[in-house]
Amino acid sequence: MKTRVPHAQGQLPGGAVLPGSLSDELRAELIAFRRDLHMHPELGNQEFRTTAAVKARLERAGLEPRVLAMGTGLVCDVGEWDGVTPMLALRGDIDALPIPDTKAGVPYRSTVPDRAHACGHDVHTTTVLGAGLVLTALDRQGLLPHPVRLIFQPAEEVLPGGAADAIEAGVLDGVGRIIGVHCDPKVDVGKIGLRIGAITSACDRLEITLDGPGGHTARPHLTTDLVTAVARVATDVPALLARRVDARAGLAVTWGRLETGHAPNVIPQHAELSGTVRCLDLDTWRQVPDMVHAAVDEVAGMHRAKTVIDYIRGVPPVVNDAESIGLLDAAMTVRRGSYAIEDTEQSLGGEDFSWYLERVPGAMARLGVRTPGDTRGLDLHRGNFDVDEEAITVGVELFTAAALLDRNGS
Repeated sequence: MKTRVPHAQGQLPGGAVLPGSLSDELRAELIAFRRDLHMHPELGNQEFRTTAAVKARLERAGLEPRVLAMGTGLVCDVGEWDGVTPMLALRGDIDALPIPDTKAGVPYRSTVPDRAHACGHDVHTTTVLGAGLVLTALDRQGLLPHPVRLIFQPAEEVLPGGAADAIEAGVLDGVGRIIGVHCDPKVDVGKIGLRIGAITSACDRLEITLDGPGGHTARPHLTTDLVTAVARVATDVPALLARRVDARAGLAVTWGRLETGHAPNVIPQHAELSGTVRCLDLDTWRQVPDMVHAAVDEVAGMHRAKTVIDYIRGVPPVVNDAESIGLLDAAMTVRRGSYAIEDTEQSLGGEDFSWYLERVPGAMARLGVRTPGDTRGLDLHRGNFDVDEEAITVGVELFTAAALLDRNGS
């Protein structure tokens, strides 16, 4: 990370003030919009209400959003593109998670059973929408240096991620750089976390079935002891892989489901095991499927179990471009001062924003959503997840500053 030169909040070097701050009226509207989304969460590729709400608000602002070919998600340009100058894209994901909302005492708790915005996508969506509204007003004043594309992407939580479908639908056509944010409940509101290089992990899904003839627990030597076999796969495969790759690659196989058997005295004929494969290193990630297949077959073969392995490719790491991180650094410095920026670590979480960065340079920042002094220890993908809604203002002002400071979009 480069050395940061402190500037006064809201000012450029030399004292000029950057436009694009939120009015109190728009701030209140965006909080209400986020709460409405939070109350009506929708799973990936089912975000019809969310898509309609975003589309209606953009149209009220005089814009022309286009629903993506998948039927959910939108793309919308602010300003008139000349067909030559690369655009800056702002991306927000719009889907929720299949978990119950367990928050108490808030009026915007989810109204949909077993559905919750427990990853902050409602905030991401609202910040991109708010930035679009502010930039539209600036464009009408002749203050927007080049057009900006808004991308409201569905199905981020559905491997291999809705970003791939959005790219196929053409959302990156004419885009020279893309930026986004992700809520971080470990960072105080008013701050962002930045990192050059990989900021997230690759994430794949692994489904394994093991089969054998079954038998009586009194005679395990006459059959395939499938319970022992699946237990050994669960423990030995991660251990084997940890010794077959460089430890710095951060390869982690973690199981989330194991099912087998129905009676205590019956050796079952079928077992199922599923989990995730995460990796911090891009080159290692490309080699991992073959290594996993070999390790599973090796361990299961020792116990004479037949295996079927379904290795489901997910997403590569999000690898932040240095120039794009510089843009976000400059934008946050202008808006909030250099001390509102933290260096952040690479996480083992996966994010399909990585697919955009396979095509164009860009970066993702971590958006602080923790109220200073809050000791609840909230985390993503938990039913009690919530945010300090001041983060919406921070996200909008970060995006608008980036759009104004990025003079050529590439």
